[in-house]
Amino acid sequence: MAGVCVWLVALTLPGRDVEASGGTVTGMENEKIEAVQAVVERVGSYQEGAPEGTVEKELRSALAEVEGVELDDTQVTKLAEAIEAEHGIVDVRSVLA
Repeated sequence: MAGVCVWLVALTLPGRDVEASGGTVTGMENEKIEAVQAVVERVGSYQEGAPEGTVEKELRSALAEVEGVELDDTQVTKLAEAIEAEHGIVDVRSVLA
């Protein structure tokens, strides 16, 4: 999907650099989950009709703009696959649980 822009307000969460690992949201704080959910909602809102691979690329790009939030490759792939399967927005907690 050419020309797609993801508008995202970077969230700074000082002193809260808990990384999620193991493909789950265990250990992620609510603020971080909410930040990831905001990214998923923006990316998921234009998913329908996007060429294969676009969702994951845009998801990675948008997540990179959010300070203090890091997901591993497995988590990003899970979210992208869920967005594509649902043809839109998904719940981060459910996908990464």
